[in-house]
Amino acid sequence: MALDLVQHRKDAHQIGQLQEYLKQIVYGGNDGIVTTFAVVAGFAGFGAEGVAEIGSIAVLLFGIANILADGTSMGLGEFLSSRSERDLYVAHRNKELHEIAHNPDNERAEVIEILKSHKMSESDATTMTDVFQRNPELMADFMMVYELGMADTTDESPAIKGLFMFLSFVLFGAVPLSPYFFLPPNGTTFIYSIFATFAALVALGLLRWYVTTVNVWRCVFETVLVGGTCAVVAYAVGLAFAGQF
Repeated sequence: MALDLVQHRKDAHQIGQLQEYLKQIVYGGNDGIVTTFAVVAGFAGFGAEGVAEIGSIAVLLFGIANILADGTSMGLGEFLSSRSERDLYVAHRNKELHEIAHNPDNERAEVIEILKSHKMSESDATTMTDVFQRNPELMADFMMVYELGMADTTDESPAIKGLFMFLSFVLFGAVPLSPYFFLPPNGTTFIYSIFATFAALVALGLLRWYVTTVNVWRCVFETVLVGGTCAVVAYAVGLAFAGQF
């Protein structure tokens, strides 16, 4: 019976969609939180009086426009970059297959040297290379990883990656803006936004920990530190321009 690798990853290694798309979720979520908070912090740094004059509708308008525009850009950017990465992998793998077919001696020597560099004896390396040469597809896969350092991305969907990036950006990005849906744009509301932003960053850090199972404090600390640094910069920019208008 043929092994279903997709199902095997889920059953034996608990690799589901959260693990598979963790990069897009964390990247999109962090960027959504930070860029949306940058809008809020920019208004707050500019001055409470100015924000009051603008009104909560304007804050929400700028915030929602930022979420949708940047989220779409992030999602489509992820789609294009993933497509490019997959196309590059396929192109290099085809070159490897061509070399294996038309320059077998050189490829054989390369495989043997790679195996020996991994502490394999010459006799074992030669035996394994013989097996590889009888299976050129497997040999090409081996060379892609150990010679070129390129992971196989052909079973991944660029469209799904882009969708996860977009959804993560929008969902997490809406959190810093949420107090302004219910309260007037004053200093107290900004404080609530700060707490909401902190909570969103902690939640994103906990999601990293849940998926990776590495140290929970490190996951949360790194996420809050990176996001918090960007948030402070955004507020500082607002303060810098506060007296200019």
